[in-house]
Amino acid sequence: MDFTFDETQQDLRKLAAEVLAKEGDEERLRQAGLLGVCVPEEAGGAGLGPVEMAVVLRETGARAAPVPALPTLAGTLALARHGTLDQQRRCADRVTLALREPGRALTDPPLTTARWEGGDWTLTGRKATVPYPGAATLVTADEGLFLAEPTSTVQEYTSTGEPAATLVFDGAPAERVAGIEAVADTVRIFTAAAAAQASGVLAGALELTTSHVRTRRQFGRALAEFQAVTMQVADVYIAGRVLDVAMWAAVWRLGEGLPAERDVALAAYHACEGFTALYTCQHLHGGLGLDVTYPLHRYFARGKHLTHLLGGADAQLDLIGALV
Repeated sequence: MDFTFDETQQDLRKLAAEVLAKEGDEERLRQAGLLGVCVPEEAGGAGLGPVEMAVVLRETGARAAPVPALPTLAGTLALARHGTLDQQRRCADRVTLALREPGRALTDPPLTTARWEGGDWTLTGRKATVPYPGAATLVTADEGLFLAEPTSTVQEYTSTGEPAATLVFDGAPAERVAGIEAVADTVRIFTAAAAAQASGVLAGALELTTSHVRTRRQFGRALAEFQAVTMQVADVYIAGRVLDVAMWAAVWRLGEGLPAERDVALAAYHACEGFTALYTCQHLHGGLGLDVTYPLHRYFARGKHLTHLLGGADAQLDLIGALV
C-alpha cells in the first residue's frame, strides 16, 4: 500500500484547498468540478474513485465548510459503481443519500420495503437525517438501491446548521439502480467518506490549536512552552495520524476492489474516537473555543455530527467484533 498521492490527486487537493480558501460555497465547488470528481467521464465528470473522493472530503473537513460534499461525492460514487449511464447523466453531481431508518444504525439491514407492482417499483418506509434534501435521492431498501422522491418531508437541521430531513416514502414511485449487494457497498462508501471528512476536521482543529498555543501567553510565557500543553497537542496529533492511516487504507481497498469491511469499520471507529480529541482542542483554547466568532466551534459541531452519523465508537467496535 502506497500512501503517496499521484499527480492527479495532488492537483485535486491543491484545487480543493484553493477553492475552499476563497469562497468555498456549493456553487463554487460545482463550477470547479469538485462535486463531480466521482461522476463517470461519459456522464460529464472526472471518473475518479474512492481515494480522490477522500482527498476532496478531507479538504472540506479541514475548513469545516458547510457544503454538501459528503452526500454528493458518496452518492455519485455509489451511482458510478452500480447505476446505468442514463441514471448517472440524469443525476450528475446533484445527489444525496437516504440510508438510515429512525432509531437504527447505519449498518443495519434497511426496513424500507420495495414492491414491484404493475410493472413499476414503489418504496414504503422512512429515512432519517438525510442531508441536503431536494437533490436526486439514492435510497437503500430491502430489494436494493433505488432512486426515488419522498411523498413527504419533515425538515430538520444538523448540529452544524446544515439542512437535513426525515423522508417519508408511502408507496412512492421508484427506479431501481441495483440489487441488494449494492446496499452494503453504498453504506461502506458513505462510512469511508464520513471518516475522510472527520480526518480533515481533526487536522483543521489541530492547526487552529497549535497556532493559538504558539501565540497565546500566560504567566509571561507562550502556552506552547508548557510541557502539559505540548503533551496534549501531541495526543491530538497522534489521534489524527491514526485516523489518517485507517482512512486511507479503507478508501484504497475500496478503490482496488478488495474486501474492505473491517478497514472501513476501523476508520469509522477512529473517526468517532477522534472526536474526543476535539475536546482537548476546546480545552487548550479556553473560553475562546466557544466564541461563535472564532472558527473552532464549527469543527466541534461537524465532528459531533459525523460521530452521530457513524453511530459512535462503541457501535463501530461491535461491528469490528462481529466481522472478526
